[in-house]
Amino acid sequence: MYRTHTCGELRMQHVGTEVAMAGWVQAVRKFGSITFVDLRDRYGVTQLYFNEQLNTQLDNSPLGREFVLQAKGKVIERTNKNSKIPTGDIEIEVTGFSVLNSAVTPPFTIEEDTDGGDELRMKYRYLDLRRPTLRRNLELRYRVNRSVRNYLDTQGFWDIETPFLIRSTPEGARDFVVPSRMNEGQFYALPQSPQTFKQLLMVSGYDRYYQVVKCFRDEDLRADRQPEFTQVDCEMSFVEQEDILNIFEGLFKHVFKDVKGLEFPEAFPRMTWDDAMWNYGNDKPDIRFGMKIGNLKTPVAAKRSDATDTAALWNGEFPVFNNAETILAISVPGCSEYTRKQLDELTEWVKRPQIGMTGVVYIKCNADGTYKSSVDKFFSEERLKAIAAFCNAQPGDLVLMLAGNEARTRKAMSELRLEMGNRLGLRDPDVYRPLWVIDFPLFEHDEDAGRWVARHHPFTSPKPEHIEWMGDMSKYDDIKANAYDMVLNGTEIGGGSIRIFHRELQEKMFAALGMSKEEAQEKFGFLLGAFEYGAPPHGGIAFGFDRMCALLGGQETIRDFIAFPKNNAGRDVMLDAPSSIDDIQKKELGL
Repeated sequence: MYRTHTCGELRMQHVGTEVAMAGWVQAVRKFGSITFVDLRDRYGVTQLYFNEQLNTQLDNSPLGREFVLQAKGKVIERTNKNSKIPTGDIEIEVTGFSVLNSAVTPPFTIEEDTDGGDELRMKYRYLDLRRPTLRRNLELRYRVNRSVRNYLDTQGFWDIETPFLIRSTPEGARDFVVPSRMNEGQFYALPQSPQTFKQLLMVSGYDRYYQVVKCFRDEDLRADRQPEFTQVDCEMSFVEQEDILNIFEGLFKHVFKDVKGLEFPEAFPRMTWDDAMWNYGNDKPDIRFGMKIGNLKTPVAAKRSDATDTAALWNGEFPVFNNAETILAISVPGCSEYTRKQLDELTEWVKRPQIGMTGVVYIKCNADGTYKSSVDKFFSEERLKAIAAFCNAQPGDLVLMLAGNEARTRKAMSELRLEMGNRLGLRDPDVYRPLWVIDFPLFEHDEDAGRWVARHHPFTSPKPEHIEWMGDMSKYDDIKANAYDMVLNGTEIGGGSIRIFHRELQEKMFAALGMSKEEAQEKFGFLLGAFEYGAPPHGGIAFGFDRMCALLGGQETIRDFIAFPKNNAGRDVMLDAPSSIDDIQKKELGL
């Protein structure tokens, strides 16, 4: 046999045992007439000791990095132990070896901290996957997958597969389409999610379904997004929102205890979408730290029961504030000593195109009780003190203020809050703060298209108390969805809703989105028809599996938790895909 033990298995209790091992050469170290070789496989690293006699063979046929090697010998205790690896107390005194395959010099070092750049490592992904970092990430992914499946099995869920070749329904992100050879001029689409199929499974009576499934979206990429991704897709019948939240909060707690050894004894906090936007500027707030947004002037204040009249704070001779649609502020703890250089750097940061502001106003709340700002000529110290008090600033804090268009300024302040959290070390990746965000708007208005669109998807039910408003366009801005997101450390990791299950309400939803009855029947007639055959109340949720794994691994980028990911341009640089097809294939497909 090639091996009796793996490279991560042997310990002191194996001393004296005759073993055979196989793996890749990690490093070769020659010391005069003896040689040490680090042999690696996915389980770990073991040191091999080649005595003087075998060293002569190595001189004639030297080993190189990444050679595939088999070695036989006896386990002995190391004289110079290595506490950094689990096998560091022993080594193998080699009695015989065989080079199973040689290797050319790798284009980068296959070590924990490699010298290879992203594109180079993705081109040689099969080499990058040999690195311990990637191995740990994929091991974590496997463990999360196993833990999810085990929990859902105990809760009575069945894993049921749904099709990958489906009909294109251009709602939401762009579809990837697949031409059909047998139906010339027609196309399948790859699923953005199994949404309609899992609803049909509820109609069929399979009341607890799940799938760890590949989904596809042809959209612009970023660190936490890939054109093909994996989600844990779930659906349940005869449930209300509370049932869904309890079951999947349980899933989250089970996975964290199973994989990370962390327990969450308390129920997850819940926050409405309105509160998230008001206090944090986005619908996936990072609650590991405070720094809530102070709303000094905003057009939505009238809708808030906790909004106060702040005109006395800002109203004056400062035209930037007077002409702004909104004024938002945060109090940054312990930063009143920021230098002019640091403040100028913050100003340049908010001026970046990604943020889009013209500048930032600051108020230093000095430790001696005085106040200094970038707008001293327009504001008295008493007014600066009042603004600082409104923002709950303490002596030693720095108040940062942005003003301008409501939507752009709120988004910019959200980003500035997160940036300051990063700079102050308040976003510790080893600290986890989950929460539920609930009561999302059902609709949002697409100004470019001049119509209402579904914020979640068109199968989401309104809150029960708002169903009667469906069909009244004047109420669309006020209708709340029976929807919920799970948020972890400022990242949405799961989202779902209670679904519409009556044909009449579903038709009203399609009509609200500007879809004619004929169009609705053409695109979704199968679902509308199914609702006439006894559809049960149902709802579900889908978790971004790649994002969940990355966060459990203490990272924000999902790429290193996927075996063969795409780059930021959506390309597989290892396969050089996508690529053109030959003329024969095009002709067969009618292209």
